[in-house]
Amino acid sequence: MATTRHAAAIDELSGPGPLECCIKGFAAQLSNQGYAPNTIHAKCDLLADLSRWLERRKLFLTALDERRLRQFQASRRRRGKMRRGDPATAQQLLQYLREHGHIAPAAQAVDVHPAALVLCDFESFLRSERGLSTATVVSYLAVGRRFLHERFGRKALRLRQLRAEDLHRFVVREIQRVTRTHGKIVITALRSFLRFLLLRGAIQTDLARTLPGVATWRLSHLPRSLPPEQVEHLLACCDRGSPSGKRDYAILLLLARLGLRGGEVVHMALEDLDWERGELVVRGKGQRLERLPLPADVGAALARYLCEVRPPCATRRVFVRMDAPCQGLAQSGVCCVVRRALARAGLDPECKGAHLLRHSLATNLLRRGASLSEIGQLLRHRQPTTTQIYAKVDIEALRVIALPWPGSAS
Repeated sequence: MATTRHAAAIDELSGPGPLECCIKGFAAQLSNQGYAPNTIHAKCDLLADLSRWLERRKLFLTALDERRLRQFQASRRRRGKMRRGDPATAQQLLQYLREHGHIAPAAQAVDVHPAALVLCDFESFLRSERGLSTATVVSYLAVGRRFLHERFGRKALRLRQLRAEDLHRFVVREIQRVTRTHGKIVITALRSFLRFLLLRGAIQTDLARTLPGVATWRLSHLPRSLPPEQVEHLLACCDRGSPSGKRDYAILLLLARLGLRGGEVVHMALEDLDWERGELVVRGKGQRLERLPLPADVGAALARYLCEVRPPCATRRVFVRMDAPCQGLAQSGVCCVVRRALARAGLDPECKGAHLLRHSLATNLLRRGASLSEIGQLLRHRQPTTTQIYAKVDIEALRVIALPWPGSAS
């Protein structure tokens, strides 16, 4: 009955004008994105008003673009009908009309600055010739863009004039504003950019060899972790009665029981869940696909979330936003889930990201007698040396091999 009333309300909005044929389709798309009927009606009311505005000015649908839309919004503002969400709705409408071929694609702003052209070529190189992931490409481009802007600004690129001093000044300033771990990423990205320039003939000297390393000694720190009782307390404090709580509980279990990375949770797709075999396909680093067993409690939480609260939407991602538009969570969303869970549990560790639970799982398994090779298999480390960091937290095992302090009684 509610669906019938909603359809009738949308029909009432239809009237003369070039957008008359688009109202029902636009409403259907909004419904698929999880918008409430009242919100859909308000958005379609704006569309109907725009259709009448075009009709009065004898404009065809093909004349609609950003400039016409700004004129319509100014007219609506003068009439006192402008609402807070109208600009966002207008952008949604333009995207819908372009996706369905009703109006011409948006004119692409072409940046003809030499730096933009070089970075565009660098992006193509990273994707097609090196096959890097999108996240890595974005990170490398950001470093290259900052370097070119700092060295040349809006001036012409004189890449052959680059010297080692230019690189060193940039690196020193970058290291001062980021952590040492991120500083290593900056060095790696800049080396990749310089070797690209050398390959393309833009520079004649292999300046990548002049870049210094960042003083971060391997195994120099302890992995941040929570003791098992705090991990269980964190899970127990999750509100499993609310829709978002059921989703967050499933995410936290994947992090705490299987040690998944935040990005692996974000990119999990519906087809990655093999319910018959009780397995989960993990889309790991380096675009690798690996299978892990699905523990009973994790599977039950996932099934409850999928069956009871996951909103219907077009995306194949497992974890989506609970509010419209319903789309896949961003990686920052998983970190926010962990931070909210820590706050609810009254915990304030130094590290509050998704990796905290991954470290906690490995540390707990080691203290319960698991070997480093077994932990490395669970965490899907490529190299055994990556897992060696956890040997430093096994205090009892370290006591056996510790040498007595000079001058002590032992």
